[in-house]
Amino acid sequence: MYNYIKGIVTIVKGSYIVLENNGIGYQVKTANPFKFEVGTSITLWTYLHIREDIMDIYGFTSNEERDLFLQLISVKGLGPKGALAIIASDSIEKVINAINNSDSRYLQRFPGIGAKASQQIILDLHGKINFSQEKANENPKVTYIVDALKAMGYRPGEIKAVSSIIEENLEQPTADLIKIVLKRLSK
Repeated sequence: MYNYIKGIVTIVKGSYIVLENNGIGYQVKTANPFKFEVGTSITLWTYLHIREDIMDIYGFTSNEERDLFLQLISVKGLGPKGALAIIASDSIEKVINAINNSDSRYLQRFPGIGAKASQQIILDLHGKINFSQEKANENPKVTYIVDALKAMGYRPGEIKAVSSIIEENLEQPTADLIKIVLKRLSK
């Protein structure tokens, strides 16, 4: 129902944040730890999870992260909490590689994922997750900035945390955009 929400972070808790947009505070469940501080203006890609007595919004710092989450919750026996724990614990690329390489031991490192669950993830998703086409369509300026941040030694999680800032400021000259991102990362 909601694709993304742009707003200002007003509350950061262990399992959720509150993102204010046009006077409405959306409680959004996010990966812990959340990388942004109170007062930061961000874009979160979202998923609305509805069950009999639950209506939760899950938020992600990139569309790719949300797509992996949606693939993970399609696995029999794996719910949103387990999928969010996997996304919070490591980079998207490593998780996808583990699934495509049938590395069940790697998947068992995540909270709440045992031998049966890791085998089920591999069985249901092996060969079905591939975001390389999306990366091929990515803006060259984004690719350049991400590569520059990697060269400077920033980890994938740190880069992922500023992806919305990069996307929102693409009209800026590349050098200025890198300065904006580095300023955010230094906080």
